[in-house]
Amino acid sequence: MGKMCVALAMLLSFCSAVPAQEKPLAFVGAKIILIDGANIEEGVLVVHQGRITAVGAAGATTIPDDAQRIDATGKVIMPGLVDTHSHIGEISGGDSSGPIHPEVRILDAVNVRHSGMQRAQAGGITTVNVMPGSGHLMSGQTLYLKLRDGEIVDDLLIYDADGHIAGGMKMANGTNSQRKPPFPETRAKSAALIRIEFIKAQEYQKKIERAKDDPEKMPDRDLRMEGLLKVLNREWIVHYHTHRHDDIMTVLRLAKEFNFRVVLHHVSEGWKVAKQIAEAGAPASIILVDSPGGKLEAMYLLHKTGAILEQAGVLVAFHTDDWITDSRLFFRSAGLAVRAGMSREKALYGLTMAGAIMLGLEHRVGSLAPGKDADFIILSGDPLSVYTKVLETYVEGVKVFDLSDPKDRLYAVGGKGAGEDRASDVHCWGD
Repeated sequence: MGKMCVALAMLLSFCSAVPAQEKPLAFVGAKIILIDGANIEEGVLVVHQGRITAVGAAGATTIPDDAQRIDATGKVIMPGLVDTHSHIGEISGGDSSGPIHPEVRILDAVNVRHSGMQRAQAGGITTVNVMPGSGHLMSGQTLYLKLRDGEIVDDLLIYDADGHIAGGMKMANGTNSQRKPPFPETRAKSAALIRIEFIKAQEYQKKIERAKDDPEKMPDRDLRMEGLLKVLNREWIVHYHTHRHDDIMTVLRLAKEFNFRVVLHHVSEGWKVAKQIAEAGAPASIILVDSPGGKLEAMYLLHKTGAILEQAGVLVAFHTDDWITDSRLFFRSAGLAVRAGMSREKALYGLTMAGAIMLGLEHRVGSLAPGKDADFIILSGDPLSVYTKVLETYVEGVKVFDLSDPKDRLYAVGGKGAGEDRASDVHCWGD
């Protein structure tokens, strides 16, 4: 590798440490949808070094003297969208060796240059929960990512207050995980296998406690048990794929029995047990597709699920399950929900703040407020109009999508090359 390439590669490795946007940016004149607060018809949004520093009405919001002013008159600005359930990045989790894989990290299987990342940016998505599939009772550890333009997965990671990589655990029930042994062949056996594994983890925890940090008494390190304990100790949220109403009730039963935090995903028949979901305090991330189908357990998926869950008092978010719903069409989910009776306010909340809460990231993303990450999108019009386009997407104050840029537009509208991996920004000259 030539010296020039080595130098550039070293520079890229330090990109995450370099402060973003040395000069403040002030977007003026747009309608601003705060999500947590009343809309501002003619607003100002000021961002600096990756954070929102001010947001408010024109004439009542101070703009720094050195800020670069960007005229957004006639446009709409709202928070970047949060997708609680996606499979972008060519990911894969557990294999056919067994139905339960708590040791599998999707971190080890993400291609951040995959075109799906750019399609998500084109759809206005800025934060995403990338998960292994649902063909296992437990298919592995999920990963919360910021859709920055990165060279490797490390460039997209989100860290919690303790410095740990943010993510959760993917679980599933229903027909997806029912196969020949060693997989379960029935719903009851599926739940039994999960109980057995959690009880093993509880016993492992007791061994650690009895050892009292004595290395001679400590049990051998067990990656499977470590993953399960992250769930049982409520450090990780369980993202549970579940469709039928009886499967949903099984998830609620397991969550109560083992006291783990859970987000219900899909809930095609959630409208049948909305009261029980609300009483359990479980949030629901739902999917709405134009043509429900594909599996028998999803045959009763209704567009009015969002409205029914909202009326019951359930926290409702949306997800793409990309490719099930293309990331570029995420707004359609909220539009369909409103058409079926969900309130406009909660539908937009479901694309943003509700998802942030479900990932435990509400202090950073999901709404526009001073101190939060500068993740936002600029739209051509009303977010729920079929005619509206995502014009620009910003992650931590850095523009990652621009519809007017031919390279970005290709990912937004398709065409030759749109499915190819994004090329590296590093170019080498000479030997």
